[in-house]
Amino acid sequence: MPDRTAFLRDRLEELRSQGLYNTIRHLQGPQGPWLDVDGRRVLNFCSNNYLGLANHPRLVAAAHTALERFGVGPGAVRTIAGTLTLHDQLEERLARFKGVPAAISLQSGFVANLGTIAALVGEGDAVISDELNHASIVDGVRLTKAARSIYRHADPADLERAIREARAGGARQVLVITDGVFSMDGDVAPLDAIVAVAEPHEALVMVDDAHGEGVLGRGGRGIVDHFGLHGRVDVEVGTMSKAFGVMGGYVAGSEVLVEWLRQRARPFLFSSAVTAADVAACLAAVDLLEESTELVDRLWDNARRFKEMMSAAGFDIGVSTTPITPVMLGEAALAQQVSGRLFDEEAVFAQAIGFPTVPRGKARIRVMVSAAHSLEDLERGAAAFTRVARDLGLVP
Repeated sequence: MPDRTAFLRDRLEELRSQGLYNTIRHLQGPQGPWLDVDGRRVLNFCSNNYLGLANHPRLVAAAHTALERFGVGPGAVRTIAGTLTLHDQLEERLARFKGVPAAISLQSGFVANLGTIAALVGEGDAVISDELNHASIVDGVRLTKAARSIYRHADPADLERAIREARAGGARQVLVITDGVFSMDGDVAPLDAIVAVAEPHEALVMVDDAHGEGVLGRGGRGIVDHFGLHGRVDVEVGTMSKAFGVMGGYVAGSEVLVEWLRQRARPFLFSSAVTAADVAACLAAVDLLEESTELVDRLWDNARRFKEMMSAAGFDIGVSTTPITPVMLGEAALAQQVSGRLFDEEAVFAQAIGFPTVPRGKARIRVMVSAAHSLEDLERGAAAFTRVARDLGLVP
């Protein structure tokens, strides 16, 4: 029989030749500051596990307890098989944590964006998106029949232009969407200025706070809390897979917003819910964040120290104002070379990131430090980067 997928081999070879082929490493144990990867013990600089909760004993214990009580699977979608009381509890806790009337939990942050955008706007409406928004927002915008436009990254003046054009074109609803923290560069959206531009035009504002919760705001309550914008941001989308250390997504906002999403968000209606074990672990994570700011404080302290080390060594670490530390290298092939040598020679797990995740010519290694890293870990990692980069003539 003919192989009708043979054309994909040529495309894969093209990715390899351009330095864009993703090599997927394999873990033999839990997430943490050190990992067992491909049979080696390596320092972990790849994970979004900001607060080190992915293997926290309290989260593991909560998951075990939920497994024994509720089993391993939800049976079907929540609108058909019913919703676990655990899901209700998590939504109530998340709403309180974020300082909003209501929240709805979903399977991931990615599907939360997909389901929310398509449910809020359609034909006759307009959606306006920051040019560097996450792929889940881009894909969510593609799913709607609303008119679409892009504004220059973090540029409120260009956003106002786009809103005026949408209103002049007769748009009924205008939805403005931005990441809170941009995951590849680590910069923070000027959400206060975005809201100030949107309000006079009665445009809805939606923020994806995936990299802001557990990081920004009081005790990690996110970007809306960081800017003191409670009640002025219409839609907050979040994930439980980063600072919370588990899995799942949610949308927080008004009661009418959440009720509408229960009725019309397609991932809620047509995909089974997150497991009880995951939900119970998420609840335990919220408990920890509400009890103390210790982990958030340690995260920021570690981030500051590591950035100081990398800057002193001569690395370009971009424009980040958050714990995300991009080590800018330019070409994808070079980034992969540096990543490979870090792993093979230095036992440092730090993956290269290139197109289409970032623009061509802006490849990098994105270092993600966590509250779980020790000062010794950070010093070891910075020294490893420096040795490899010096050998390649990248730093003095």
